[in-house]
Amino acid sequence: MTTKTVQQWTTVQDGLENLTRDTAPMPTPGPDEVLVKIHAVSLNYRDTEVCMGLYGHHKAIDAGGPQPLVPCSDMCGTVIAVGENLEIVHKVGDRVVSVFNYTHRTGHAREVDMSVGLGLPLPGVLQTYRVFPSVGLMPAPSYLSDIEACCLPIASITAWMAINGMRPLGQPGGKGEVVLLQGTGGVSVAGLQIAKASGATTVVTSSSDDKLEVAKKMGGDYLINYKTTPRWADAVMEKTGGHGADIIFENGGASTLRQSFDAIAFGGIINCIGYLGGKTNTVSEGDDMTGINVLALRRNMTLRGILNGPRDRFEEMLAFYNEKKIHPVVNRIFSFNQSKEAIQYLFGGQHFGKVVIQVSAEATLPTTKSTE
Repeated sequence: MTTKTVQQWTTVQDGLENLTRDTAPMPTPGPDEVLVKIHAVSLNYRDTEVCMGLYGHHKAIDAGGPQPLVPCSDMCGTVIAVGENLEIVHKVGDRVVSVFNYTHRTGHAREVDMSVGLGLPLPGVLQTYRVFPSVGLMPAPSYLSDIEACCLPIASITAWMAINGMRPLGQPGGKGEVVLLQGTGGVSVAGLQIAKASGATTVVTSSSDDKLEVAKKMGGDYLINYKTTPRWADAVMEKTGGHGADIIFENGGASTLRQSFDAIAFGGIINCIGYLGGKTNTVSEGDDMTGINVLALRRNMTLRGILNGPRDRFEEMLAFYNEKKIHPVVNRIFSFNQSKEAIQYLFGGQHFGKVVIQVSAEATLPTTKSTE
């Protein structure tokens, strides 16, 4: 290898506009480590919060001081060197994707797992080369391009856990269930694809009729514009014949949770994934002040927080993707030079599906049509 430096973007968590490009020495893999040439990086809303210094609601994560941090967690690349005594065997030339929390191997995430999250507190993947522990990588599906495969580590596995995380490992389900997807960001669109491939009925909410039309073309069964239908929970109950949603992707947070309780089916699961509508509740005169405990008891449902998923569930999901040949939806591809523009575009919220940064000119591109 003739390259001696790594090109990278860093943040001191002081704003999206202050993302800075610089260089670092080329790393060498040590025992149980793998050096990867990064081809493509997909963005998540988490990355915007990290860059703005707002990712502080997980108390187990030490955000540290204003030291430069490489953001982002999701990549696809090629193994170019390996150290000795690998726990998980990777060979030079293998295409791999990153694992968000590499110590989280099975079951529920524990506090210790939060200390190894890529892109905070550990250095992330918005760089041209990076060393990973062998357990921190998974094989990229051969049918996917690099641009598509980099979308799997957070969005797809989070969606997979929302639908299957409460089921026994190796027994994915969804057939005959009603799955409600709030919005059309990366997790919801991945959830729509997984739900349809599983035989579920899907409900998609959005403030954009254009986005709902795209969701319809992807197989969305019931489409609700929450701007023109403010009481969207009532519409969910009507469209499902009074049954409600068995699984809800709760991405709005403070602004949507109350209606999610009204839209949930008996025995259903509300998966708390995002908080685009805010992290704190506001109370107005006339608001229903019924306690969460009563709302949960009312329909015998489960309210569950999701922090990505463990390695064994990632393997389970990859087997499903390989069987169903699911292609992650990529809305727009930016060059590595445009990384700052890419993360600002994601924060603007106009995307449908995933926003990807092409780090290497060698990255393979999707053959399926983008939603841009």
